[in-house]
Amino acid sequence: MSIGYARVSTAEQDLTAQRNALEALGVAPKRIYVDHGLTGTNRERPGLREALAACRAGDTLVVTKLDRLARSLPDARDIADELTERQVKLNLGGSVHDPTDPVGRLLFNMLAMVAEFESDLIRMRTREGMAVARAAGKLRGRQPKLKPAQEAHLAALYEAGAKTPGELAELFGVARSTVYRAIARVRQAVS
Repeated sequence: MSIGYARVSTAEQDLTAQRNALEALGVAPKRIYVDHGLTGTNRERPGLREALAACRAGDTLVVTKLDRLARSLPDARDIADELTERQVKLNLGGSVHDPTDPVGRLLFNMLAMVAEFESDLIRMRTREGMAVARAAGKLRGRQPKLKPAQEAHLAALYEAGAKTPGELAELFGVARSTVYRAIARVRQAVS
């Protein structure tokens, strides 16, 4: 039996192409397990866990590309070793991985290294882009929910004992934790 696994890193991405490719490789639609919004560097993926649990001796785990399964060489090896131990084959986009064949093992390790390298490049480009945005003043982090004048008014009401933090949260339409942070910011500015 063929068990399929598909993954996309962000919730906005679409799994249609991976699902179609898995079906073309002989996986029944009800046997495709998916993860939305989880990176391949995170081994704690519910869809992957379910796909691995569904595999029995003699089955084949099918993924469109190795980077959908794992983004690091140790994870890829661990998954491949687990599958080998359980006598489950691994189909990477139509090519069945044979862990007993030295050439197959070499090619698998090379693919895993390329997947890890791609992940490292993405991480590096993201850090570079964030540094450029920060230098240009476009990346300022999460902004406070309340404007400084609102925070000052909130703190004055709290200090006067007119309102409790819960009442202030309701009055200003924010969470209670926001009230406490606003009071702390005002106190720090006064000090």
